Amino acid sequence: MNSTMRLPGRIGPNTLLLIITAAAAPLTGWAVHAATLHNRLAATRRDPLTGLLRRDAYTTRARRLLARHGDDLAVVMVDADHFKQINDSLGHAAGDAVLAAFGTRLTTWAGPRAAVGRLGGDEFAVVLELTPGRREQRLQQLVRMLHTPVTLDDERTVDVAASVGAAAPDVLGTRDLTVLQRAADAALYDGKHSGRAVLATAEQAAVPSINGRRAGRPGTADWRRAA
Repeated sequence: MNSTMRLPGRIGPNTLLLIITAAAAPLTGWAVHAATLHNRLAATRRDPLTGLLRRDAYTTRARRLLARHGDDLAVVMVDADHFKQINDSLGHAAGDAVLAAFGTRLTTWAGPRAAVGRLGGDEFAVVLELTPGRREQRLQQLVRMLHTPVTLDDERTVDVAASVGAAAPDVLGTRDLTVLQRAADAALYDGKHSGRAVLATAEQAAVPSINGRRAGRPGTADWRRAA
């Protein structure tokens, strides 16, 4: 039996449209499927609460920025202060609102070309272009932003604060993201609850860490003195 499709010698416009539509249907289906997969992949790259990059996506982007821009960058670690008290006293919805607000503030502060990630819990990280001459002003600005009260949906306000540590390739002599984050984390804990940002020194870069957290506490160094 010959299964070849036979078309009339003269094809009208309506018939041609049906043929084109039938042929395009599988392609359209694949296009929708591909778009769906792309959206799902994009969703897995971002934290659903804050909209910030998840750890793996942040790390990939951060390393790319460090490779491209070198010494005109800074790695900034941020840790919310007294966050457990907010959850315990006001509820987890209030805690989520604070985290979401921090995500928005970090994104606004860092700009669209930065890598801004939520590493887990109330810990955030940023890699952005930040030249030595602007470090003091910009880090002071970030601290002020993160100490501005958060307004909840029910109009209550929550007093918030965060500790900030930074590390710069030109100060530490490395572009290794792991080393820079460890140093920034050490600087953050030296300035914990102090209301100021701390720029890491070479001494802090040598501090060992366990799961990204410090195993010791070297002497405190104000980032303004270390710059």
